Amino acid sequence: MKNLLLVALVLSIFVSCKNEAETLKTITVDYPETNKVIVTDTFFGETLDDPYRWLEDDRSKETEAWVKAQNEVTFGYLENIPYREELKERLTKLWNYEKIGSPFKEGDYTYFYKNDGLQNQYVIYRYKTGDDPSTAEVFLDPNTFREDGTISLGGTSFSKDGKTLAYAISEGGSDWRKILIMNTETKEIVEDTLVDIKFSGMSWYKNEGFYYSSYDKPKGSELSAKTDQHKVYYHKLGTKQSDDQLIFGGTPEEKHRYVGGRVSEDDKYLMISAGVSTSGNKLFIKDLTKPNSKFTTILNHTDSDTGVLENLGTKLFLVTNLNAPNQKIVTVDASNPSPENWVDFIPETENVLSPSTGGGYFFANYMVDAVSKILQYDYDGKLVREVELPGVGSAGGFGAKKEEKELYYSFTNYVTPGSIYKYDIDKGTSELYRKPSIDFNPEDYESKQVFYNSKDGTKVPMIITHKKGLKLNGQNPTILYGYGGFNVSLTPSFSIANAVWMEQGGIYAVPNLRGGGEYGKAWHNAGTKLQKQNVFDDFIAAAEYLISEKYTSSDYLAIRGGSNGGLLVGATMTQRPELMKVALPAVGVLDMLRYHTFTAGAGWAYDYGTAEDSEEMFNYLKGYSPVHNVKEGVAYPATMVTTGDHDDRVVPAHSFKFAAELQSKQTGNNPTLIRIETDAGHGAGTPVSKTIEQYADIFGFTLYNMGFEVLPTKTEEKLKG
Repeated sequence: MKNLLLVALVLSIFVSCKNEAETLKTITVDYPETNKVIVTDTFFGETLDDPYRWLEDDRSKETEAWVKAQNEVTFGYLENIPYREELKERLTKLWNYEKIGSPFKEGDYTYFYKNDGLQNQYVIYRYKTGDDPSTAEVFLDPNTFREDGTISLGGTSFSKDGKTLAYAISEGGSDWRKILIMNTETKEIVEDTLVDIKFSGMSWYKNEGFYYSSYDKPKGSELSAKTDQHKVYYHKLGTKQSDDQLIFGGTPEEKHRYVGGRVSEDDKYLMISAGVSTSGNKLFIKDLTKPNSKFTTILNHTDSDTGVLENLGTKLFLVTNLNAPNQKIVTVDASNPSPENWVDFIPETENVLSPSTGGGYFFANYMVDAVSKILQYDYDGKLVREVELPGVGSAGGFGAKKEEKELYYSFTNYVTPGSIYKYDIDKGTSELYRKPSIDFNPEDYESKQVFYNSKDGTKVPMIITHKKGLKLNGQNPTILYGYGGFNVSLTPSFSIANAVWMEQGGIYAVPNLRGGGEYGKAWHNAGTKLQKQNVFDDFIAAAEYLISEKYTSSDYLAIRGGSNGGLLVGATMTQRPELMKVALPAVGVLDMLRYHTFTAGAGWAYDYGTAEDSEEMFNYLKGYSPVHNVKEGVAYPATMVTTGDHDDRVVPAHSFKFAAELQSKQTGNNPTLIRIETDAGHGAGTPVSKTIEQYADIFGFTLYNMGFEVLPTKTEEKLKG
């Protein structure tokens, strides 16, 4: 057992001109011994040891025992934080308000999602369209799937007449799904459950059946074994899954990691998107009105992200970033749909486009420095109007069936809880439909966007949110949150957990790093492969900006991110360990030499490259891979790694190996813990009860290691007294 005695931290509270010191409770941490079993790999003539390879076996008794021992240490530490329960109580209280999603029509009914407040999963309600919404009844309650909420709803799809529902469930947070089929009138399950389905939507053809995607069941552990041959199947109602028709994939020339099928709203076409990575796809179309028709190729390469947005008869509307990094909409006839025949419909602009359709119009959602701007166009490409939004923030949901006269959209930002607005499609007017009743006053907070320069001079935006009247004295507890990858854009949105953080006097800062999609494909590509260091440099520069502008200092700065953001935190803390006080890598990609050998990890190669690509790529990955860059004799920040034992997106072995390296090599007094959630996956579908506990532990760990014996709000009260 490695023993770490946390030296007492001192918090100085200034009352008038008098110093009054309080000393934090000393906590002893005894880390479990993690065995080293040397396994070696050779890359381009270089041999590397991998002493914790055994932790990759998620089915072994040894790994199970290690997880149990680590959790005992971690929760033993967390139980000593004096305000852990107080944070949990406040999170629970703030979380406990009614949350309602946007209504949508299927068949004779209007449906909506609702959570009474602390329900682990959202419930689907419905009422007869035209009736008073107060007559709504429970239609499907995922909270009944399992008492502890660890079976969640993974997606729904209604038949065209609304009489049948296919819905997916996830068990323990796994990406593997089961699909159940329900008669919507009787609410009875009408067929056998479909199993072994992953990374799949469900798209109905008329009322006869639906298309879905899956992989062959992997050999070995289904939570970690590689999956790289995705296929599209068609399930006809009334038949067994074993009789489902293979539509696409399964041959050497059709080997793709991500394949999806979607039927056009008029049931005329089946569109197939096929990619080998998370970026770029081939595109095919099949005329379903002609028996035994073959697929027509729209794109036979993966040099762009392209999809069919809409069709009018044989006229296709495609959204693409082919030769248009910020995306545009083009038209082409389905009989000859290759790129040389494309005609611009809504041309590319300087802002990134994310379009949708509804009520016979196109809605062009533009991202302008990470905030929304919505333009409405008709089917001739004529600009109808700019949609007037309730404020500066993120708007989404501008979608509806062609015959609809109204749609619903959501609006939020960092200080505005998500509200729903009803939009008259022809008139262009909005009215508030639902505003949550929550114990949080946005008027007490401010959110502003700044721009700072990264290491190479690139200008990067960041939104900083906090209580009004904040003193820029360098002593404010701050969470710097980032992602920076996979073309994902971080746009302003309200979070209950972040509201509690800011209530305590905390700052929440989110930079829009390269690797994301905020400024289109060029911005994404600038943070990939041999340019991945740009992402870490952007994040480091954001921290340095917050410190130089006196928002915070290294003693009060925490960095946080999940998945690819977990890699961001791991790389940043190993490159600049003195820059922050606390590091919070969640479900992170942390072993960059082996990530592609697990589940669908090989599909991330567009962003990362792999150690087998070239000697240059191997050396680059090794140079920042968090697992391989923990050094002896370095004082790393107080670290709490978080992961789930059922995470089959980023397998928990990444986090296990990183925590073991930190515990083995950490110098100084900062704790290096790992919190492993059981019956939990990558994040989606996590029960509310578990989420509240996680945030109470994350915030408690963060504040305690910044030196707060009591919550900062209590310190303020003492100062005022």
